[in-house]
Amino acid sequence: MLSERIHTLSPSLTIAITMLAQDLKKSGKDVLSFSAGEPDFGTPRRIKDEAIKAIEEGFTQYTAVSGIIEVREAVASKLKRDNNLDYDASDIIVSNGAKHSLFNLFQAVINPGDEVIIPAPYWVTYPELVKYASGTPVIIETNEIQGFKITPEQLKAAITPKTKMIILTTPSNPTGSIYSKADLEGLAEVLKGTDIIVASDEMYEKLVYDVEFVATASISDDMFQRTVTINGLSKSVAMTGWRFGYLASANKELISVMNKLQSQSTSNINSITQKAAIPALNGEVDEEIEMMRRAFEGRAKEAAELMNEIDGLSVLKPQGAFYLFVNIKDITDDSISFCKELLQETGVAVVPGIGFGSEGYFRFSFATDMTTIREGIRRIGKFVKNKKA
Repeated sequence: MLSERIHTLSPSLTIAITMLAQDLKKSGKDVLSFSAGEPDFGTPRRIKDEAIKAIEEGFTQYTAVSGIIEVREAVASKLKRDNNLDYDASDIIVSNGAKHSLFNLFQAVINPGDEVIIPAPYWVTYPELVKYASGTPVIIETNEIQGFKITPEQLKAAITPKTKMIILTTPSNPTGSIYSKADLEGLAEVLKGTDIIVASDEMYEKLVYDVEFVATASISDDMFQRTVTINGLSKSVAMTGWRFGYLASANKELISVMNKLQSQSTSNINSITQKAAIPALNGEVDEEIEMMRRAFEGRAKEAAELMNEIDGLSVLKPQGAFYLFVNIKDITDDSISFCKELLQETGVAVVPGIGFGSEGYFRFSFATDMTTIREGIRRIGKFVKNKKA
């Protein structure tokens, strides 16, 4: 009865752990969840006011599939102002979150047997969406020594005549690593002369610590032409539930077919969200974004220091996003069992590294207050001590 392609999808471990933690909490267990990738801050007042205004003015009808011209112009202005990227409003499609943008892209370009290079650790959704589009994920392992970033040598070795795309995530979920300008220039050199598409997921762009963010498409004209820039407002502006993502591409044909696909699936995204997104894109809530960034930066520093004090665990201090990707290889290579036992015994919910393509790790989200973070890490330390005893 069911389609063959639906069986290619695996359930999200991130969501599964979050739901399990919520169920345990409802049953009365003292649960501290560090599994969800969601800011603990509220959406800025300016954005909410714009949404209320849109409702009161009756802006509740269908819009253009790719988004109203005002919001696409705001995206284009943001990309020029922040990233030195010259996109026209017609080069942009706004979708129901960045995940929807990725879905549209993969469905539009991947044919059966096409290979998509995905550096691991990766966001859990990438390989699932590639498989659903009948593509073949080509996973490249990275590690702490290389800062969890793919090298030009690894990229060159992975390219075959079937390679259609490479996915880059900067800053990374789950590691918090960021590709520097030099890193991206090295990868760009390898890609010269190929038709390989670069899908650059830059969702955590605003949440960076002690480093400079560099947009992948800004490296060269060649990279600009081949890169599809994917971003949104979920993380940087605490708008997860509003569902505002976007992609930008200089490839007019690609934009046209993705627009056609979206017209036959979801049509336009929520009209009110589009209006509310404009002040966020125009820089009107930059002070609130900086407040959140500073808070996450402080948490990143202290959480990494506390985690590294636990005998048997190690973690690189993240350069961006709001996660620690903690090495547990001195304890076990079974991250699922580790995380299940941790949750059952201590009430601490974290996500197994295997869900991100890297066994022997877990992801710890510090998108919560420091008191909760300290208590969570204290419980983890006690759990690990008992495991090593």
